Formats: sequence, structure tokens, C-alpha cells
Amino acid sequence: MALPAEGWRLRAERGWAALDPAERERLAAAPLRDVVRLGCELLRPEAERAALWRLSQSERAGKEPRVARGCREEGNRLFGRRRYRAAAIRYSQAASHELPGTPEISICFANRSAALFHLGYFEVCLEDIARAESHGYPDRLLPKLLLRKAECLLRLGRLRDAADVLGAVEKKIAVDGITASPTQQRLLEKLSQLKVKIREKENCAEPAQEARGDVQRQSEIWEENDSVSGVSSSLSLRFNTERGRHLVASQDIVRGQSLLKEEAFVSVLCPGESLLLPDSGETALDIDVTNADLYCHRCLRQLLASVPCRGCSYAKYCSQACADAAWERYHRAECALGAPLLTLGIFCHVALRTVLLAGFAEVSRMVERSRGGDEGLHNPEVRGKHLDEAPDTRAGSRGIPGCNDSGRYQSSYQAVFNLLPHAEKHSPEHKFLCVLSVVAICKQLQEAGLEAAVLNRESSEKQSRPTAREQTSEELSPELMIVAEAMLRHVLQLQCNAQAITVMQELDLGDGAVVNEKPVRLATAFFPVLSLLNHSCSPNISVSFNGTAATVRASQPIPSGQEIFHCYGPHRCRMKVAERRRLLSQYFFECRCQACLDELQSDVQSVVSRRNSFCCPSCRASLQVGEDMLCCSNEACAVSVSRESLSHRLQDLQQEIKKALELLRDSKADQAIKSLLKCQRDAGNFLSPGHLLMGEMEDHLAQVHATLGRWQEAARHLKRSIEIVETHHGPSSVEIGHELFKLAQILFNGCAVSEALKTIQRAEEILSVHCGPQSTQIQELQEMKACLLELPRSVL
Repeated sequence: MALPAEGWRLRAERGWAALDPAERERLAAAPLRDVVRLGCELLRPEAERAALWRLSQSERAGKEPRVARGCREEGNRLFGRRRYRAAAIRYSQAASHELPGTPEISICFANRSAALFHLGYFEVCLEDIARAESHGYPDRLLPKLLLRKAECLLRLGRLRDAADVLGAVEKKIAVDGITASPTQQRLLEKLSQLKVKIREKENCAEPAQEARGDVQRQSEIWEENDSVSGVSSSLSLRFNTERGRHLVASQDIVRGQSLLKEEAFVSVLCPGESLLLPDSGETALDIDVTNADLYCHRCLRQLLASVPCRGCSYAKYCSQACADAAWERYHRAECALGAPLLTLGIFCHVALRTVLLAGFAEVSRMVERSRGGDEGLHNPEVRGKHLDEAPDTRAGSRGIPGCNDSGRYQSSYQAVFNLLPHAEKHSPEHKFLCVLSVVAICKQLQEAGLEAAVLNRESSEKQSRPTAREQTSEELSPELMIVAEAMLRHVLQLQCNAQAITVMQELDLGDGAVVNEKPVRLATAFFPVLSLLNHSCSPNISVSFNGTAATVRASQPIPSGQEIFHCYGPHRCRMKVAERRRLLSQYFFECRCQACLDELQSDVQSVVSRRNSFCCPSCRASLQVGEDMLCCSNEACAVSVSRESLSHRLQDLQQEIKKALELLRDSKADQAIKSLLKCQRDAGNFLSPGHLLMGEMEDHLAQVHATLGRWQEAARHLKRSIEIVETHHGPSSVEIGHELFKLAQILFNGCAVSEALKTIQRAEEILSVHCGPQSTQIQELQEMKACLLELPRSVL
């Protein structure tokens, strides 16, 4: 949710409609400083605070023991079904809703350690056991937990540590006098078995098992640019009034070459859609699993065993170090705002975190520089007039907006601040919504007594309770007015400069032999260097993400002198030119890239129109494009069909496919196959053979057959899917790379050695360009290849 919740947006609309026309005109034309002042005057503290509180009730940000109990019970149910990964997620949710230092949270960590043990994550299991002990795990349950600890140490080859733990367990059992119940008897038997295992290990004198770390790979060759941080020396920074700041190849670039590496200046995790847990069944649990449960809220690494924030239930981290760093840098302010901050949307959240990370001194400096006579110097359209009269600034970059005093452009707050807010192009209604949201956040900060923390005047340990004046003041302090002005600028900037951080995510969080993944938006971020790239609907680069770091690689050869183009979303292979232009209007420019010009100036249908077309239900010839009626291209047939009826058939077909996939999730694979085959037959009566949905059905059939271990059938269907995907997206596209990755898994599991090796090589070549050599997919491909190459030569 980039913008605030719908209820808050409606409230802003009503407020705008109630404004006097003179006030509307004043707000529309005012500079950001005056817009903030008007926003403070127009926001009614008591009424807006009550409205925001009501709207934020749907956002779970506080600790709720009732929710924790439900999550823990659901985790126990999943654990009993041996769905250990799903159980661990529910235990993590439960821990996030329990108060720290209580027996309840310690039980959550202990239960999660059991799930991690069964998944084979012994080091992480030990961390959870330590957490359980530190939070006061019940003494009567401690022997069982310590036995798990000893078994982890044993599996890791740490025999002496395991023996020490067993000694502690024996002492505790002796002191407590455990002799009676069946459960206690099983504990003693387990203790005896572990002691035998330790003796056997010592007698065998096996070397200690080393913890498996990441595979070390050769670093990519990299020579950094002198004038732009994180950019290859093969690029140069240019500026002109038409294209603004942009990057151009200063030498010939080969496909796959690294061009840019940048750590996000700021990023905020987006919860995303609810995710399906295997065997979730019908439960009364009313809390969904989202990306907020699966990824670290600071570094965006995937979570195994999250460390919850001590104050809220929303923020979760991969380690205590990440939790502490987040708290010191920004979360102590965000945590106190709680649900209202989440209600006001990701853009407001990113804006707040941006000023918190930059620090008030730097924010104040940049805001002051942007005011008065210097304002034009921070507007690239105006500033460009003061640069060289030549169309491009080539030698030196000292005059380019965002560069520091030495002329270097880098990922800094100065660069973020100088991204265009397009304040004059946003609608007055939108600016009104944004300023009300920003002012509401700043007033919440002031009322919570967090002004000192925002202004970096006190450490978190020295913060005092808010005074009565701080709690009741309805006017923002001069310092918070500066913060609000900067935040408003950033909210407006984000519409044109927000970068989505995406990851490949498993669809069902399952443990199948063939991983079914799709790209999902994980976070919204500011990448000031990446923002130098202009848009094209047919880009020449590919962007991949590792945590909060972005890497740009050339997706095709780029000759010297050609501009480097990024795709802002609308791609020529995914939508028609009219759709692309409509979506790109949010960026306040009309796309005139070569792909758009070619499509507009020729009579040839777009790639999307040609390949996602309908066919005649009578003779199967293609239907010619029309407004309301589509006519058969076969003159002898002359059948015409209404576009509306075909659209209804397509929607019905998509619903049937959805039902077939639900059968697969319910472990009714044979029924799913029958349903998908019927969908294929129905689709053949009105969709062209190359329609993307035809490829999706082949992909689903491959998935079902792989579930049943029918590897040859799965490979046959997936190859048909790949043919269609290649027609749509090209032989070197990331989409083809992901399909080949799935095919490689199927061939590997089906022991089709020679074909698997060829597929692995092709998938590796494509995915290394789009995802990078360090990606998990590339590593899995290389592990499969290494395994196959170890087979006897006769098999190869």
C-alpha cells in the first residue's frame, strides 16, 4: 500500500472539497514550505487523531497475547503434520506478539527450535534454545530442551560441548528426582541414547563437521567510475535539459557486464499479499502470513528464526544485531508510532525513515539550501540553463544536481534530496492528501515525546517521558516543520523515483522437488544512483537484488555512446503501447522510446496483440482486431464474435484453472490433471496457440506431473510452455531463464543426465545476466551440475 489507507484518502477528499476556492488556489501554487504551513492549519488534531486511530485498528502493530496463542496452536498443528517450515513461521508470529521476558515467549522460541531441528538448521536451532533460556523457559520443561541442544551439538560434531550439556541434564534429573511418568521415562531413554552416540563418535574419531557456508565464488571484475560511486568506469554521467541526468556507455559493453552496484539509501519492507501455508486447512486464526513474516525488516534477508522487536509485533529481524541497529537508527521512532504509521502507507513510511537515517542536521541543511534564491539551483530544468551551452555536460560533473562539492555523485542524502519531486505537476488534491499525512505523522511524533529522538539530540537510553506540553501542543515546533517539509518532498519524489526491490518467492512455501516461484515486490526504496537511468519499454539492462543491494548488468551488447535504459515497469513484451503510456503517465512524461515509436508508426500489431490474440471458434483462424466485434481473417469463414463474449469466456477459463490448482493444493493431483486438460480443450476453441495462457496451462500440467514423480510427462509439458514463453519474451529473457531452471530440476530428478546438463548450461547463461552469479538459482544449478558430473562416464 504505497498511499494511505482508503478511509484516510476519503477523509482527505472530503476535506479538499470543503476548502474555500481561494485556499485551494493558494495550496496548489505554494512552495512546499507554505504547503506544510497550510497543512498544519487545516489539520484538526482531535478529529484527525481519532479518525487515524479508528482506521489503524486493522493494522496489528502491538503485542496481542490472544493472537500469539492462536499462532502457537496453529504451529503445533502444523508441526504434528510434519510441516516444519510452516510451523516455524507460525511460532515466529506467536513470538512477535508475546511480551519479552515471559514464559510464553520462551515457549515460542523452544517450539520453533524443534521445527528448526527437524529442518536440519542446527546452528539456528541452538540460537533459539539460547533465546528460550534467556527469556525464562519453564524449569520443569528444561531437560527436554537441553537434550535437543545436546543433539544439535552432536550433529555439528561438537562432542565435548554435547557431553557437558548431557552432564547438566543428568544433574538436573537427579535433583528433580525424575523417575515416574512415561514422558519422564522417555527423557531418560533419550539421554542414554545420546550418551551412546557420543561414545561412538569419540571412538570413530571422526573429524568435526564443518558448518556449511556460502559457496565462495570469484568476484566479478569491477572498476569504479571516478565521478559516480558504484558505477562502472565504462559509463559516464551526462546532463541536458531534455533527458536530465543520465548515464551513457563510454565504451562498448558486452552482454552480462556489471554496470552499477548500489546499496539502497533507504528501504521499507512491503507486507505484500497473504501467502498460502501448506496444510493450513480451515482454522479460526485471523492473522495472515505475509512478507513481513518472512524477511528481515532491516536488511531484507530471508528469515529462518526471526528476532521480534521488543515494543511492537510488526518489525522482525534476522539477528539481534540487525534489531539493535534498526532501533538506534530509526525504529525507536517508528515503533512508538505503531499502527498509524502503517495506515498512512509505504510512501510516508519511506519518507520518515529517510529523514531519520539522514539525521536532522543534514535534513535541515538541504531544506535551507532549497529555499529562497537557491531554489532554482536545485531544479534540474532551471539549473541546466546555467551549465555549459553544449547539449550534454561531458567533462566534469560539478554542476550536475545531486553531486557533492567535489563533483562526485553518490548514494547520499544530498542525491536523494535532489531527485525531482515534480511538485508543480502533482494534482492539488494529491498534494493535499500527502501534506495531511506528513503533518499527521509529525504531530504523532511530537505527542509521543519523540521530537528529541528525531532531531538526534538524545540517545535512546536518555530519552525522557514526554512532558505535558509535548503531549498537548497542537502546533509543530520549527524543527518538526523542517522535518515535515523534507518528508513532503520525499513523498512526492517517490511517485517518480521509488524503486521496487523484488525477489523470487516460492508460491506455496512447500518442500517439493521442483520449486514453483514467481517474482514479488518485497520493498520500496530510494536508490539515487539507479535513479539516474531513464526509462525505455525495451531496456538494455537487467536489475537484480540481494537484500538491499541492487546490481545492474547489460542484458544485451551496448555500443559506445548509447544511453543506458531501465524499464520502469511497462515492457513492450507485456503490454500494448496504449497501456504502457497510460501507466507511465504517473512519471509525468510521454514515452518516446524506440519500441513505442515503432509500434505507433507502423501498421503491424504489437507483440502483445499478435501473441495474445483470439482465434475463430469455427475454423481456428486468427480473429482480426476490432473495437467491439472481431472478424475471422479467413474470408471463406466470415464469422464475427463480440469482444465482450470472448472476454467473458477468458474470465471463466481463468476461474476453472484456479479451481484446478486448488485441487492440486488439496493433494488431488489426478483430478487436477483432468481439470487442466479440459481447460486446454476449451481454450483451444477460442485462444490462439501462442496465447500466454496456453503456456501457463502447460506449466501447471508440468507442475502436477512433477508432484506425482512423472518426470518425462512433466518435461514434455514444460517444453511446450517454454516455446510459448520464448515467443513472448525472447530467448534470453529472465522469464525463459526461470522456465529453464524448472526444466533443469525436472530433468535432474528424472535422471535425464545429458539433457539436464545442456538445460543447466543454458539456464545458467541466462540467469547469470539477470540474477547474478551469486543468486540462489545459479548456486542450485551449479550444485545439480556438480552432482551429475560425478556420475560414471558411461552414464554421461
